[in-house]
Amino acid sequence: MSEKIGFIRRFFRFIGKVVNVIRHLISLLFVVFFLIIIGGMFADDIQPMPDKGALYLAPSGVLVDQRSYIDPFAQALSQSDHRDAETLVRDIVDALDYAQYDERITHILLDTNYLAGGGIAKLEEISSALQRFKKSGKPIIAIGDNFSQQQYFLAAHADEIIINPMGRIMLIGFGSYTSYYKEALDKLKVNMHIFRVGKYKSAVEPFIANSMSDEARADRRELIDSLWKFYTSQVEHLRGLPTGAIDDLVNNMHSRLASANGDVSAMVLDQGLVDRVATRSETQNYLQQILPTSNGDFASVGMPAYLNHIKLSKLNAVDKSKPKVALVVASGNILDGNQPEGTVGGDTIASIFKEIQDDEKVKAIVLRVDSPGGSAFASDVIRDAIAETRKNNIPVVVSMGSYAASGGYWIATESDLVMAMSTSITGSIGVFGVIPTFEDSLQALGIHSDGVGTSSISGMMQLDQPMTPQAEMIIQSGVEHVYTRFLSLVANSRNSTPSDIHKIAQGRVWTGEKALQLGLVDELGDLNDAIASAATLAGISDYKVDYRRKKLSFLEQAMMEINGNISAAVTAAGLNSWLPKNLQKQMVKVLEPLEVLNTLTDPNGIYLYCDDCPD
Repeated sequence: MSEKIGFIRRFFRFIGKVVNVIRHLISLLFVVFFLIIIGGMFADDIQPMPDKGALYLAPSGVLVDQRSYIDPFAQALSQSDHRDAETLVRDIVDALDYAQYDERITHILLDTNYLAGGGIAKLEEISSALQRFKKSGKPIIAIGDNFSQQQYFLAAHADEIIINPMGRIMLIGFGSYTSYYKEALDKLKVNMHIFRVGKYKSAVEPFIANSMSDEARADRRELIDSLWKFYTSQVEHLRGLPTGAIDDLVNNMHSRLASANGDVSAMVLDQGLVDRVATRSETQNYLQQILPTSNGDFASVGMPAYLNHIKLSKLNAVDKSKPKVALVVASGNILDGNQPEGTVGGDTIASIFKEIQDDEKVKAIVLRVDSPGGSAFASDVIRDAIAETRKNNIPVVVSMGSYAASGGYWIATESDLVMAMSTSITGSIGVFGVIPTFEDSLQALGIHSDGVGTSSISGMMQLDQPMTPQAEMIIQSGVEHVYTRFLSLVANSRNSTPSDIHKIAQGRVWTGEKALQLGLVDELGDLNDAIASAATLAGISDYKVDYRRKKLSFLEQAMMEINGNISAAVTAAGLNSWLPKNLQKQMVKVLEPLEVLNTLTDPNGIYLYCDDCPD
């Protein structure tokens, strides 16, 4: 007779079976999830290319030079729109430049509804591509429910702009506003120890004042006036409006709108900003009349699918023996160590340059800098890596995006040629350090700090201890030394002297156009111009562009690909942020000056950061 199994053994066997079933279910879910990833990666390839049709250009999210790597689950819970949070500028430019000569593309249908924004230099780069496309004679039609200031800048390039009768165009001008925290910090008894060189270096002002200094006010005024002049002159030229028309409209918007009985769409039509007012269904019917049709609807291909067709057509034509021009992107705040894409890691960029040195086919490099700066140490790590690369007779051209200021300009000093857009923001040649101490705050709460040290500065990095005069002198000396080194680097690269550079430095911010006049950049041009210049410096005419980036694992690449899909699912389930979108934007704006604290990773506590750079 077999021994009867006891209750305890039967119970644990049952638990084991349950655990085994759960394990298999998890494995099955993982396989399904993996298949969804693979499907998402190739979904864009499925859409067929029409024989004749429009290129549907609908940039979404923020215009960027490099996509940020963000955990898809975290991003999904933080954004309310299921569309991609970022669009690569070079994707738009590539699609437009290819469509210009593609006989299958008859029109551009520009839909700006999903564009959240982007620096004006990025808009300028897309503007150049749109104007190149217009030379083909193919029409551009812009549609939008509403147009923000940035959306309208792109729409202004169209041969015809259509707006919804319930829509509006938000032309309000440029502004630069900052929140100041001195009074709040005083009430909290937080002591902010500030070290800086450059009277225009205003990144630290929110911690030591309740309003803008005269120097910062003058600097920002000149900058935003210059950018606004560019914006208005471009729009007026594109729309055939008289000089000053946009300023007149913005400053008299209230009276113009009152005359139109509050009907914004009627007002902008009367002012020549748009060509047609139509509902969505009316717009759809109109497009079916003027665009090539297929299966009863107008024929079109989306930009992602079109780019995939371009890649496939080029795949067989690629000559692997061709020399390369490597393109490296440094986008975001400059931080120490290895960092994910969307920020500039000193070690990350340095390792990319090291890899390039070992590639015999790379004959030149374009470094696309789109950064307001950050860690002084990390900036010099990158500069040193560029210097080593140039010793191998590989020319390096710096192409400035929206920003190449402070630490972003430090990097640019080590190059053969510096090229900027006319609206790029650069300069900010200054240095600062920020160290808060909380001894008074803690004492007010009844928390006291005490101890012993072997010297008068042994506790200089203790945030619960007051900073000694000796410690302040040490840090200030370091800041001044870095500024002196900054001036020397700029002077050597610009064939000038430190004293002459100091006159235009001190933290001042310049547009690319002004920087050209001051000798801080060599030429004005976009990324394509920079690539062509790099090839010329290398003495090559037939080459291919090799996009270099931080190496990602397969899982990281897959997660980036399905980011939008996960976000869509979470949003559909109603799990997006509970804060209204407008309130989220306002909260970000109020807390924006505190972002500088996120860059405090420099081992020496010294930073090259441009807080004056407007959005």
